[in-house]
Amino acid sequence: MFSRRTLPDDLADVRAAHAPDCLVLDVDTDFETLPPAAAEDLGLLVESLDPATYPAEWVPEDAPRLLHRYAGSDFTIGLPSDGTVTWTRQTAPPIVLVKARASGTPDAFLDFLLAEAFVQLGQDVPESFLPFFDGRYPDLDERVPLGPAGVFQTAAALYEGWVGLGTRPVFADWDDDYPRLHDAWADAGERLTDRVESLPRAVARGETSFADATELACSAIKHRLDLPSPFAALDTAAYRDHGAPYAVKWAEKTFAQLE
Repeated sequence: MFSRRTLPDDLADVRAAHAPDCLVLDVDTDFETLPPAAAEDLGLLVESLDPATYPAEWVPEDAPRLLHRYAGSDFTIGLPSDGTVTWTRQTAPPIVLVKARASGTPDAFLDFLLAEAFVQLGQDVPESFLPFFDGRYPDLDERVPLGPAGVFQTAAALYEGWVGLGTRPVFADWDDDYPRLHDAWADAGERLTDRVESLPRAVARGETSFADATELACSAIKHRLDLPSPFAALDTAAYRDHGAPYAVKWAEKTFAQLE
């Protein structure tokens, strides 16, 4: 199910600079959350396993079932919000996983996604939005009137935006050392520009849900795009510095204004 991935030279250099001890594995299936039995197979490839668990009170009762399982004692890796490449520190050494869906991804962009995973590992960010919120997910749930799935999507987006505030200075500085990866980062941002600029109109017309809009805006943060209100308040040093409490307060103010 798992096989070691060979990296091109520039990507290998990024790995060496940010996450030199991590393993990079291709997965021969697609997944949202890697099932416990499959995750335990990783034990054959690593020195040790240390499954993460989180307090039950961190997850509202009506939250998606996958989130309850993720927080529980079963050894699970990944959430639906993770995309094509995901990583975990629940193994020693850490592992970066490339899902089967990557087969349709352009090589340059896929390599950027891998480079992004290395940088995130190097910055020691929380593994998902649940430890990022550190017990405040129920507070977010109270302030986001979008139902369990919408709250999940919003939380995942807010986490991605916060992570992007820390990683984008690294990407922006790659134009000389890793021009191929820098170009992939810049190109992905350019492809988002028109959609981000039209977000207020799309939300006002009901063409885009607020959760979808938050996901797009927060994804754009790592590409250093200008965000419209109310998402511009997330592209700030205050959010980077204060993290989850700021995110909860932003949600409270934003939805109060929408009422």
